[in-house]
Amino acid sequence: MDWTNKLLRNAAIAAIAMTLSSCFSYKFNGASIDYTKTKTIQIANFPIRSAYVWGPMEAMFNNQLKDEYANHTRLIQVRNRGDLKVEGEITQYQQRNKSVSSEGYSAQTELSMTVNVRFTNNANHNEDFERQFTATSTFDTTQSLNSVQETLVEEMIKDITEQIFNATVANW
Repeated sequence: MDWTNKLLRNAAIAAIAMTLSSCFSYKFNGASIDYTKTKTIQIANFPIRSAYVWGPMEAMFNNQLKDEYANHTRLIQVRNRGDLKVEGEITQYQQRNKSVSSEGYSAQTELSMTVNVRFTNNANHNEDFERQFTATSTFDTTQSLNSVQETLVEEMIKDITEQIFNATVANW
């Protein structure tokens, strides 16, 4: 009789879990979206508004941001009137000396990227925000920026797009 009660309890828990999962989606990446209210997302291209630029960075960022939502949500990307809207610009891309060697020369250089984001949730405007997201990468000055730039920019873009994703659909 005891195993029958356990079986019934486990079946009830499974039924409740399936019922709840049909209304909400929770993934291990942190996305928590009510797909009954939110079905579409509009992601604008982010232009570069920084004084210092690297040509491929804009396309790399825009593609990665769109891929982040495509790979981790069921939201349909639309050009206009999305339930969610993500827009902004790349406002800063710069390098600076981070550390100095014992001889007084720069030993490491820090590369940083900042993106300004405006987020609109047309189902719940209490979640709207405008915020800046920044990522940095460091490299030894024995290396030229040209030799490491693509790899470092890819890392920073991945970091920033994950930050944006978490702030918009994971409410972190």
